[in-house]
Amino acid sequence: MAAEALIIVPTYNERDNLPQLIKRLMAQPVVLDVLVVDDNSPDGTGQLADSIAATNPNVHVMHRPSKSGLGRAYIDGFLWALKREYEFIFEMDADFSHNPSDIPRFLEAAKAGDCDLVLGSRYKDGIRVINWPLNRLLLSIGAARYVRLITGMEISDPTGGYKCFRRRALATLELETVRSNGYSFQIELTHRIWRRGGRIAEVPIIFTDRFQGTSKMSKHIVREALWMVWSLWIQNGLRRKPSPVSTAESASTVSGVSHA
Repeated sequence: MAAEALIIVPTYNERDNLPQLIKRLMAQPVVLDVLVVDDNSPDGTGQLADSIAATNPNVHVMHRPSKSGLGRAYIDGFLWALKREYEFIFEMDADFSHNPSDIPRFLEAAKAGDCDLVLGSRYKDGIRVINWPLNRLLLSIGAARYVRLITGMEISDPTGGYKCFRRRALATLELETVRSNGYSFQIELTHRIWRRGGRIAEVPIIFTDRFQGTSKMSKHIVREALWMVWSLWIQNGLRRKPSPVSTAESASTVSGVSHA
């Protein structure tokens, strides 16, 4: 049976996590393909992914020459997906901070609401974060409020990285023009869909910070997100609501924001 959903998993030194993650993904009650996008991991993650793909036709591997950011990895993965027939394309971390068992709920929300984007929210109807220090939690919550204040997007967790895009939404995003990485990449893609009048849903998730490996957070990522929010506001004509949708655009997008 052909997979209707692709899970894109960027990796850099995730050798310890990858085999178990793929096992969990393959055990889900929906047919999935996985694309591992490896940035030439020194620990051999890319070679391990190749060996898994050699025995599992649902696993694919993209090798990039060097580490150039999470956003760039996802853009390359999205472009790969759009050349194929996947209806739903996921972003997912390799470190088990995102629970594979949530995937059916994302797909259910996307289909029930005819959504262009489904976000996994750590902060909808409460806070569900495990293994974060208080300062990291406060930074994340503050960033979410900052984004809402500047852009007007009524989304509880705009910096989250567990997402399900519908094919039609990705196809209209002009992915080659996206230049952001890290938190700002997550904000920018959501904002591009939102300001075009796309339908967005949020599903509550439990986020568990990695127990193996090291976090990719840096001061540069935070600074980039701070200025990117203002850039998005300017790109939207200084509006804090979606742009007026043209007749041509409205034929391929659905207006409104939905919260599942």
